[in-house]
Amino acid sequence: MKHTAPHWSLFPSRRQFLSQAANGFGAVALSALMAGENRLLAGEKSSGLVNPLAPRQPHFKAKAKSVIFLFMVGGPSQMETFDPKPVLDRLDGQPLPPSFGEVKSQFVKVGTPLMGSAWKFARHGQSGMEISELFPHIATCADDLAVIRSCYSESFVHAPAMYQMTSGRVLAAHPSLGSWVTYGLGSESENLPAYCVLTQPEGLPEGGAPMWGAGYLPTVHQGTVLRNGATPILHLAPPKEIGKRQQRNLLDYLRRVNELHNTEQDNELNARLSAYELAYRMQQHAPEAVDISRETVATRNLYGLDDKETREFGTRCLLARRLVERGVRFVLLFSGGGPVSSQWDAHDNIKSNHEQMCRWTDKPIAGLLKDLRSRGLLDETLVIWGSEFGRTPVSENGKGRDHNPTAFTIWMAGGGVKGGQVIGQTDDLGFKTVGERYHPRDIHATMLHLLGRDQMKLTYLHNGRNERLTDFGGRLIEPIV
Repeated sequence: MKHTAPHWSLFPSRRQFLSQAANGFGAVALSALMAGENRLLAGEKSSGLVNPLAPRQPHFKAKAKSVIFLFMVGGPSQMETFDPKPVLDRLDGQPLPPSFGEVKSQFVKVGTPLMGSAWKFARHGQSGMEISELFPHIATCADDLAVIRSCYSESFVHAPAMYQMTSGRVLAAHPSLGSWVTYGLGSESENLPAYCVLTQPEGLPEGGAPMWGAGYLPTVHQGTVLRNGATPILHLAPPKEIGKRQQRNLLDYLRRVNELHNTEQDNELNARLSAYELAYRMQQHAPEAVDISRETVATRNLYGLDDKETREFGTRCLLARRLVERGVRFVLLFSGGGPVSSQWDAHDNIKSNHEQMCRWTDKPIAGLLKDLRSRGLLDETLVIWGSEFGRTPVSENGKGRDHNPTAFTIWMAGGGVKGGQVIGQTDDLGFKTVGERYHPRDIHATMLHLLGRDQMKLTYLHNGRNERLTDFGGRLIEPIV
Protein backbone atom coordinates (compact mmCIF):
# COMPACT_ATOMS: atom_id res chain seq x y z
CA MET A 1 0.00 0.00 0.00
CA LYS A 2 1.31 3.36 -0.98
CA HIS A 3 1.62 5.88 1.89
CA THR A 4 0.31 9.41 1.36
CA ALA A 5 2.79 12.20 2.13
CA PRO A 6 1.98 14.14 5.32
CA HIS A 7 0.57 17.69 5.12
CA TRP A 8 3.82 19.08 6.56
CA SER A 9 7.31 17.70 6.64
CA LEU A 10 9.01 16.36 9.76
CA PHE A 11 11.72 18.90 8.94
CA PRO A 12 9.81 22.04 7.85
CA SER A 13 11.40 24.99 6.14
CA ARG A 14 11.71 28.30 8.00
CA ARG A 15 8.76 29.70 6.04
CA GLN A 16 6.59 26.69 6.99
CA PHE A 17 7.60 26.99 10.62
CA LEU A 18 6.69 30.67 10.81
CA SER A 19 3.43 30.05 8.96
CA GLN A 20 2.37 27.30 11.38
CA ALA A 21 3.57 29.16 14.47
CA ALA A 22 1.86 32.52 13.78
CA ASN A 23 -0.85 31.95 16.34
CA GLY A 24 1.75 30.92 18.86
CA PHE A 25 3.68 34.16 18.42
CA GLY A 26 0.44 36.09 18.84
CA ALA A 27 -0.19 34.31 22.12
CA VAL A 28 3.33 35.14 23.29
CA ALA A 29 2.78 38.79 22.40
CA LEU A 30 -0.60 38.89 24.13
CA SER A 31 0.80 37.30 27.28
CA ALA A 32 3.60 39.87 27.33
CA LEU A 33 1.06 42.69 27.03
CA MET A 34 -1.07 41.23 29.80
CA ALA A 35 1.99 40.87 31.97
CA GLY A 36 2.82 44.51 31.33
CA GLU A 37 -0.70 45.51 32.32
CA ASN A 38 -0.44 43.44 35.51
CA ARG A 39 2.82 45.23 36.34
CA LEU A 40 1.06 48.55 35.81
CA LEU A 41 -1.71 47.55 38.21
CA ALA A 42 0.96 46.57 40.70
CA GLY A 43 2.52 50.05 40.46
CA GLU A 44 5.47 49.16 38.24
CA LYS A 45 6.49 51.15 35.19
CA SER A 46 4.66 49.97 32.06
CA SER A 47 6.42 49.37 28.76
CA GLY A 48 3.14 49.86 26.92
CA LEU A 49 1.70 53.08 25.50
CA VAL A 50 4.03 56.03 25.91
CA ASN A 51 2.34 59.38 26.58
CA PRO A 52 3.86 61.76 24.00
CA LEU A 53 2.65 64.73 26.05
CA ALA A 54 4.22 63.67 29.35
CA PRO A 55 5.96 66.65 31.04
CA ARG A 56 9.60 67.07 30.05
CA GLN A 57 12.40 68.80 31.89
CA PRO A 58 13.50 72.17 30.44
CA HIS A 59 17.10 72.75 29.36
CA PHE A 60 17.49 75.27 32.19
CA LYS A 61 15.36 76.82 34.90
CA ALA A 62 12.20 78.22 33.32
CA LYS A 63 10.56 81.53 34.15
CA ALA A 64 7.25 80.60 32.50
CA LYS A 65 5.22 77.39 32.47
CA SER A 66 2.58 78.34 29.90
CA VAL A 67 1.83 80.86 27.15
CA ILE A 68 -1.27 82.83 26.14
CA PHE A 69 -0.75 84.38 22.71
CA LEU A 70 -3.29 87.14 21.99
CA PHE A 71 -3.15 87.37 18.20
CA MET A 72 -4.68 90.56 16.73
CA VAL A 73 -5.67 89.44 13.23
CA GLY A 74 -5.10 91.90 10.40
CA GLY A 75 -2.41 94.21 11.78
CA PRO A 76 -3.13 96.94 14.36
CA SER A 77 -1.55 100.31 13.67
CA GLN A 78 1.51 100.94 15.81
CA MET A 79 0.99 104.72 15.54
CA GLU A 80 -2.48 104.42 17.05
CA THR A 81 -1.72 101.98 19.87
CA PHE A 82 1.73 101.83 21.54
CA ASP A 83 4.12 103.93 19.39
CA PRO A 84 3.23 107.66 19.46
CA LYS A 85 4.47 109.78 16.55
CA PRO A 86 4.07 113.53 17.16
CA VAL A 87 6.09 114.35 14.02
CA LEU A 88 3.66 112.30 11.93
CA ASP A 89 0.75 114.15 13.53
CA ARG A 90 2.40 117.48 12.68
CA LEU A 91 2.99 116.45 9.03
CA ASP A 92 -0.60 115.23 8.55
CA GLY A 93 -1.68 115.71 4.92
CA GLN A 94 1.82 116.34 3.59
CA PRO A 95 3.73 114.03 1.20
CA LEU A 96 6.18 111.47 2.55
CA PRO A 97 9.63 113.12 2.68
CA PRO A 98 12.03 111.52 0.12
CA SER A 99 14.52 110.78 2.90
CA PHE A 100 12.21 108.06 4.23
CA GLY A 101 12.25 106.09 0.99
CA GLU A 102 9.30 104.68 -0.92
CA VAL A 103 6.32 102.88 0.57
CA LYS A 104 6.02 99.41 -0.96
CA SER A 105 2.57 98.03 -0.29
CA GLN A 106 -0.42 96.42 -1.96
CA PHE A 107 -2.83 99.31 -2.28
CA VAL A 108 -1.08 102.64 -1.56
CA LYS A 109 -0.16 104.73 -4.61
CA VAL A 110 3.00 106.81 -4.93
CA GLY A 111 2.51 110.33 -3.59
CA THR A 112 -0.21 109.40 -1.09
CA PRO A 113 -0.03 111.89 1.81
CA LEU A 114 0.83 111.17 5.42
CA MET A 115 -1.95 110.75 7.97
CA GLY A 116 -1.61 111.59 11.65
CA SER A 117 -3.27 109.67 14.45
CA ALA A 118 -6.82 110.43 15.50
CA TRP A 119 -6.01 109.62 19.15
CA LYS A 120 -3.79 111.10 21.81
CA PHE A 121 -1.25 109.32 23.99
CA ALA A 122 -0.66 109.72 27.72
CA ARG A 123 1.89 108.39 30.21
CA HIS A 124 0.83 105.65 32.60
CA GLY A 125 2.15 103.78 35.61
CA GLN A 126 5.38 104.37 37.50
CA SER A 127 7.24 103.70 34.27
CA GLY A 128 5.49 106.56 32.46
CA MET A 129 4.82 104.36 29.46
CA GLU A 130 3.01 106.13 26.62
CA ILE A 131 -0.19 104.32 25.59
CA SER A 132 -3.00 105.44 23.31
CA GLU A 133 -6.33 106.55 24.72
CA LEU A 134 -7.79 103.62 22.77
CA PHE A 135 -6.61 101.37 25.63
CA PRO A 136 -7.74 102.98 28.93
CA HIS A 137 -7.90 99.59 30.69
CA ILE A 138 -4.64 98.09 29.38
CA ALA A 139 -3.00 101.40 30.33
CA THR A 140 -3.64 100.55 34.00
CA CYS A 141 -1.34 97.53 33.50
CA ALA A 142 1.50 99.59 31.98
CA ASP A 143 4.07 98.47 34.54
CA ASP A 144 3.46 94.83 33.59
CA LEU A 145 4.11 95.40 29.88
CA ALA A 146 7.36 95.14 27.95
CA VAL A 147 6.52 96.91 24.68
CA ILE A 148 8.75 96.04 21.71
CA ARG A 149 8.32 98.77 19.09
CA SER A 150 11.00 97.69 16.59
CA CYS A 151 9.57 94.44 15.18
CA TYR A 152 9.72 93.63 11.48
CA SER A 153 8.93 90.75 9.11
CA GLU A 154 9.24 89.97 5.39
CA SER A 155 5.74 89.75 3.91
CA PHE A 156 2.99 92.35 3.52
CA VAL A 157 0.47 89.64 2.57
CA HIS A 158 -1.70 88.40 5.45
CA ALA A 159 -1.35 84.60 5.29
CA PRO A 160 2.45 84.39 4.77
CA ALA A 161 2.99 87.04 7.46
CA MET A 162 0.71 85.11 9.84
CA TYR A 163 2.65 81.91 9.20
CA GLN A 164 5.90 83.71 9.93
CA MET A 165 4.61 85.03 13.23
CA THR A 166 3.10 81.70 14.31
CA SER A 167 5.65 79.23 12.86
CA GLY A 168 8.75 81.22 11.95
CA ARG A 169 8.40 80.67 8.16
CA VAL A 170 6.38 82.45 5.47
CA LEU A 171 5.28 79.12 3.98
CA ALA A 172 2.61 76.90 5.48
CA ALA A 173 3.16 73.33 6.78
CA HIS A 174 5.83 74.13 9.37
CA PRO A 175 5.00 73.41 13.03
CA SER A 176 3.34 76.25 14.90
CA LEU A 177 4.54 77.87 18.12
CA GLY A 178 2.28 75.85 20.38
CA SER A 179 3.30 72.62 18.67
CA TRP A 180 6.99 73.30 19.30
CA VAL A 181 6.25 74.22 22.92
CA THR A 182 4.30 71.03 23.64
CA TYR A 183 6.88 68.96 21.73
CA GLY A 184 9.62 70.42 23.90
CA LEU A 185 7.85 70.54 27.26
CA GLY A 186 4.83 68.23 27.07
CA SER A 187 1.78 69.11 29.13
CA GLU A 188 1.10 69.49 32.83
CA SER A 189 -2.50 68.39 32.32
CA GLU A 190 -3.47 64.78 31.63
CA ASN A 191 -7.14 65.67 31.24
CA LEU A 192 -7.15 68.60 28.79
CA PRO A 193 -5.49 69.28 25.43
CA ALA A 194 -1.95 70.63 25.79
CA TYR A 195 -2.53 73.25 23.08
CA CYS A 196 -5.87 75.06 22.73
CA VAL A 197 -7.04 77.51 20.06
CA LEU A 198 -9.84 80.05 20.64
CA THR A 199 -11.10 81.64 17.42
CA GLN A 200 -13.50 84.50 16.83
CA PRO A 201 -17.12 83.51 16.02
CA GLU A 202 -17.15 85.50 12.75
CA GLY A 203 -14.59 83.16 11.19
CA LEU A 204 -10.97 82.12 10.94
CA PRO A 205 -7.99 84.34 10.05
CA GLU A 206 -6.66 84.22 6.48
CA GLY A 207 -3.85 81.87 7.51
CA GLY A 208 -6.34 79.26 8.74
CA ALA A 209 -5.45 75.94 10.34
CA PRO A 210 -1.69 75.96 9.48
CA MET A 211 -1.36 78.72 12.10
CA TRP A 212 -1.92 76.09 14.80
CA GLY A 213 -0.91 72.95 12.88
CA ALA A 214 1.80 70.48 13.91
CA GLY A 215 3.48 70.42 10.49
CA TYR A 216 6.01 67.57 10.42
CA LEU A 217 5.92 67.11 14.19
CA PRO A 218 3.78 64.21 15.48
CA THR A 219 0.08 64.97 15.02
CA VAL A 220 -0.53 64.90 18.78
CA HIS A 221 1.10 68.35 18.98
CA GLN A 222 -1.41 70.21 16.79
CA GLY A 223 -3.74 72.74 18.38
CA THR A 224 -7.24 71.76 19.50
CA VAL A 225 -9.84 74.31 18.38
CA LEU A 226 -12.48 75.01 21.02
CA ARG A 227 -15.88 76.01 19.72
CA ASN A 228 -17.50 79.35 20.44
CA GLY A 229 -20.60 79.51 22.61
CA ALA A 230 -21.85 77.64 25.65
CA THR A 231 -20.27 74.28 24.64
CA PRO A 232 -16.61 74.85 23.64
CA ILE A 233 -16.03 71.08 23.49
CA LEU A 234 -18.65 68.75 22.00
CA HIS A 235 -19.48 65.16 22.95
CA LEU A 236 -18.20 65.37 26.53
CA ALA A 237 -21.07 63.25 27.80
CA PRO A 238 -20.37 59.48 27.60
CA PRO A 239 -22.49 57.55 25.06
CA LYS A 240 -25.87 56.59 26.56
CA GLU A 241 -25.68 53.15 25.00
CA ILE A 242 -22.73 52.03 27.12
CA GLY A 243 -21.67 52.57 30.70
CA LYS A 244 -18.36 53.95 31.93
CA ARG A 245 -16.97 50.51 32.71
CA GLN A 246 -17.87 49.17 29.28
CA GLN A 247 -16.34 52.24 27.64
CA ARG A 248 -13.14 51.73 29.65
CA ASN A 249 -13.00 48.08 28.66
CA LEU A 250 -13.41 49.02 25.00
CA LEU A 251 -10.54 51.51 25.16
CA ASP A 252 -8.33 48.99 26.93
CA TYR A 253 -9.06 46.41 24.23
CA LEU A 254 -8.26 48.92 21.45
CA ARG A 255 -5.01 49.80 23.18
CA ARG A 256 -3.96 46.16 23.54
CA VAL A 257 -4.69 45.43 19.88
CA ASN A 258 -2.92 48.55 18.64
CA GLU A 259 0.07 47.95 20.88
CA LEU A 260 0.86 44.87 18.81
CA HIS A 261 2.47 47.51 16.60
CA ASN A 262 5.54 49.34 17.82
CA THR A 263 3.79 52.53 18.87
CA GLU A 264 7.03 54.26 19.80
CA GLN A 265 7.94 54.24 16.10
CA ASP A 266 4.43 54.86 14.74
CA ASN A 267 3.71 58.51 15.56
CA GLU A 268 0.28 58.59 13.93
CA LEU A 269 -0.93 55.49 15.77
CA ASN A 270 0.51 56.77 19.03
CA ALA A 271 -1.25 60.11 18.51
CA ARG A 272 -4.56 58.36 17.86
CA LEU A 273 -4.24 56.17 20.95
CA SER A 274 -3.40 59.22 23.05
CA ALA A 275 -6.41 61.07 21.58
CA TYR A 276 -8.73 58.21 22.56
CA GLU A 277 -7.41 58.21 26.11
CA LEU A 278 -7.54 62.01 26.38
CA ALA A 279 -11.11 62.09 25.10
CA TYR A 280 -12.12 59.59 27.79
CA ARG A 281 -10.46 61.63 30.56
CA MET A 282 -11.93 64.87 29.22
CA GLN A 283 -15.42 63.49 29.80
CA GLN A 284 -14.65 63.61 33.50
CA HIS A 285 -12.71 66.88 33.73
CA ALA A 286 -13.34 69.20 30.73
CA PRO A 287 -16.95 70.14 31.63
CA GLU A 288 -15.69 71.77 34.83
CA ALA A 289 -12.77 73.46 33.04
CA VAL A 290 -14.94 75.25 30.48
CA ASP A 291 -17.82 76.08 32.84
CA ILE A 292 -17.34 79.81 33.46
CA SER A 293 -20.62 79.99 35.40
CA ARG A 294 -18.56 78.87 38.40
CA GLU A 295 -16.74 82.22 38.40
CA THR A 296 -17.77 85.00 40.77
CA VAL A 297 -19.74 88.00 39.56
CA ALA A 298 -16.72 90.22 40.28
CA THR A 299 -14.45 88.06 38.11
CA ARG A 300 -16.96 87.93 35.27
CA ASN A 301 -17.31 91.71 35.36
CA LEU A 302 -13.53 92.11 35.42
CA TYR A 303 -13.43 90.51 31.97
CA GLY A 304 -16.38 92.56 30.70
CA LEU A 305 -18.94 89.76 30.61
CA ASP A 306 -21.55 92.24 31.87
CA ASP A 307 -21.25 94.27 28.64
CA LYS A 308 -22.44 93.01 25.24
CA GLU A 309 -19.50 94.79 23.55
CA THR A 310 -16.86 92.88 25.50
CA ARG A 311 -18.74 89.70 26.49
CA GLU A 312 -17.60 87.45 23.63
CA PHE A 313 -13.88 88.26 23.71
CA GLY A 314 -13.95 88.49 27.49
CA THR A 315 -15.42 85.00 27.72
CA ARG A 316 -12.52 83.61 25.69
CA CYS A 317 -9.96 85.49 27.81
CA LEU A 318 -11.53 84.06 30.95
CA LEU A 319 -11.51 80.60 29.40
CA ALA A 320 -7.81 81.03 28.57
CA ARG A 321 -7.08 81.73 32.23
CA ARG A 322 -9.06 78.67 33.32
CA LEU A 323 -7.15 76.50 30.85
CA VAL A 324 -3.62 77.54 31.89
CA GLU A 325 -4.71 77.34 35.51
CA ARG A 326 -5.42 73.64 34.88
CA GLY A 327 -2.12 72.87 33.19
CA VAL A 328 -2.74 73.66 29.50
CA ARG A 329 0.64 74.61 28.06
CA PHE A 330 -0.26 76.95 25.17
CA VAL A 331 -3.39 78.97 24.32
CA LEU A 332 -3.68 80.79 20.98
CA LEU A 333 -6.49 83.35 21.22
CA PHE A 334 -7.55 85.36 18.17
CA SER A 335 -9.06 88.82 18.02
CA GLY A 336 -10.35 89.10 14.48
CA GLY A 337 -11.30 86.65 11.77
CA GLY A 338 -13.75 86.18 8.96
CA PRO A 339 -14.96 89.44 7.32
CA VAL A 340 -12.53 92.37 7.16
CA SER A 341 -15.04 94.38 9.19
CA SER A 342 -14.29 92.17 12.22
CA GLN A 343 -10.48 92.30 11.88
CA TRP A 344 -7.82 94.90 12.62
CA ASP A 345 -7.25 95.29 8.85
CA ALA A 346 -8.15 98.99 8.64
CA HIS A 347 -7.91 99.77 4.91
CA ASP A 348 -11.06 101.89 4.63
CA ASN A 349 -11.46 103.76 7.91
CA ILE A 350 -8.94 103.27 10.69
CA LYS A 351 -10.87 105.41 13.14
CA SER A 352 -14.06 103.35 13.13
CA ASN A 353 -12.16 100.06 12.79
CA HIS A 354 -9.72 100.53 15.67
CA GLU A 355 -12.38 102.04 17.94
CA GLN A 356 -14.46 98.90 17.46
CA MET A 357 -11.60 96.40 17.85
CA CYS A 358 -10.18 98.16 20.92
CA ARG A 359 -13.62 98.45 22.49
CA TRP A 360 -14.04 94.67 22.14
CA THR A 361 -10.61 93.75 23.53
CA ASP A 362 -9.25 96.43 25.88
CA LYS A 363 -11.14 95.57 29.07
CA PRO A 364 -10.93 91.75 28.66
CA ILE A 365 -7.15 91.83 28.11
CA ALA A 366 -6.62 94.07 31.13
CA GLY A 367 -8.93 91.77 33.11
CA LEU A 368 -6.85 88.76 32.07
CA LEU A 369 -3.60 90.38 33.24
CA LYS A 370 -5.11 91.50 36.56
CA ASP A 371 -6.80 88.16 37.18
CA LEU A 372 -3.60 86.22 36.48
CA ARG A 373 -1.71 88.49 38.86
CA SER A 374 -4.28 88.22 41.65
CA ARG A 375 -4.11 84.40 41.47
CA GLY A 376 -0.31 84.25 41.42
CA LEU A 377 -0.35 82.97 37.83
CA LEU A 378 1.17 85.93 35.99
CA ASP A 379 4.70 85.10 37.12
CA GLU A 380 4.47 81.69 35.42
CA THR A 381 2.25 82.61 32.44
CA LEU A 382 3.77 84.46 29.49
CA VAL A 383 1.19 86.70 27.78
CA ILE A 384 2.02 87.91 24.26
CA TRP A 385 0.04 90.56 22.36
CA GLY A 386 0.90 90.87 18.67
CA SER A 387 -0.02 90.53 15.02
CA GLU A 388 1.44 89.71 11.61
CA PHE A 389 2.54 93.29 10.73
CA GLY A 390 1.75 96.98 11.30
CA ARG A 391 0.33 99.82 9.17
CA THR A 392 1.73 102.52 6.89
CA PRO A 393 2.17 106.16 7.98
CA VAL A 394 0.64 107.30 4.68
CA SER A 395 -3.10 107.03 4.25
CA GLU A 396 -5.08 104.71 2.05
CA ASN A 397 -8.01 106.49 0.42
CA GLY A 398 -7.64 109.31 2.92
CA LYS A 399 -8.96 107.43 5.98
CA GLY A 400 -7.29 104.00 6.17
CA ARG A 401 -3.80 102.53 6.34
CA ASP A 402 -2.20 99.72 4.32
CA HIS A 403 -0.02 96.81 5.51
CA ASN A 404 3.50 97.57 6.73
CA PRO A 405 5.92 94.73 7.66
CA THR A 406 8.92 97.07 8.11
CA ALA A 407 7.79 98.20 11.57
CA PHE A 408 5.23 97.03 14.09
CA THR A 409 4.72 96.61 17.84
CA ILE A 410 4.14 93.66 20.12
CA TRP A 411 4.21 93.43 23.90
CA MET A 412 4.86 90.71 26.44
CA ALA A 413 3.89 90.45 30.10
CA GLY A 414 4.37 87.97 32.94
CA GLY A 415 6.40 84.77 32.71
CA GLY A 416 9.75 86.32 33.67
CA VAL A 417 9.30 89.46 31.54
CA LYS A 418 10.63 92.71 32.97
CA GLY A 419 7.63 95.02 32.66
CA GLY A 420 7.30 98.79 32.53
CA GLN A 421 9.73 99.29 29.67
CA VAL A 422 9.82 100.11 25.96
CA ILE A 423 12.33 98.26 23.79
CA GLY A 424 13.44 99.45 20.35
CA GLN A 425 12.20 102.35 18.28
CA THR A 426 10.95 103.36 14.86
CA ASP A 427 11.62 106.48 12.80
CA ASP A 428 9.69 109.72 13.32
CA LEU A 429 6.84 108.49 11.13
CA GLY A 430 6.61 104.92 12.46
CA PHE A 431 7.50 103.69 8.96
CA LYS A 432 10.71 101.69 9.60
CA THR A 433 12.68 100.42 12.57
CA VAL A 434 15.69 102.37 13.81
CA GLY A 435 18.72 100.72 15.43
CA GLU A 436 18.17 97.38 17.12
CA ARG A 437 15.26 95.55 15.51
CA TYR A 438 13.60 92.19 16.12
CA HIS A 439 12.43 89.51 13.73
CA PRO A 440 9.81 86.83 14.57
CA ARG A 441 12.76 84.44 15.07
CA ASP A 442 13.97 86.69 17.90
CA ILE A 443 10.50 86.81 19.45
CA HIS A 444 10.29 83.01 19.30
CA ALA A 445 13.80 82.54 20.71
CA THR A 446 12.88 84.79 23.63
CA MET A 447 9.65 82.89 24.25
CA LEU A 448 11.52 79.55 24.32
CA HIS A 449 14.14 81.03 26.65
CA LEU A 450 11.49 82.12 29.13
CA LEU A 451 10.07 78.57 28.97
CA GLY A 452 13.50 77.14 29.79
CA ARG A 453 14.23 75.81 26.30
CA ASP A 454 17.43 76.36 24.31
CA GLN A 455 16.27 77.22 20.79
CA MET A 456 19.29 75.45 19.22
CA LYS A 457 18.69 72.21 21.13
CA LEU A 458 14.97 71.97 20.45
CA THR A 459 15.14 70.10 17.12
CA TYR A 460 13.22 67.54 15.09
CA LEU A 461 14.78 65.43 12.34
CA HIS A 462 12.78 65.92 9.14
CA ASN A 463 13.93 64.95 5.66
CA GLY A 464 17.49 64.56 6.91
CA ARG A 465 17.62 68.02 8.52
CA ASN A 466 17.37 68.98 12.17
CA GLU A 467 14.54 71.50 12.01
CA ARG A 468 14.06 74.23 14.61
CA LEU A 469 11.34 76.74 15.38
CA THR A 470 13.89 79.52 14.84
CA ASP A 471 15.48 77.83 11.78
CA PHE A 472 19.13 78.97 11.84
CA GLY A 473 18.56 80.80 15.10
CA GLY A 474 17.13 83.94 16.62
CA ARG A 475 18.54 86.46 19.09
CA LEU A 476 17.36 86.68 22.65
CA ILE A 477 15.71 90.05 23.33
CA GLU A 478 17.91 90.55 26.36
CA PRO A 479 16.32 93.69 27.91
CA ILE A 480 13.03 91.84 28.26
CA VAL A 481 14.36 89.28 30.75
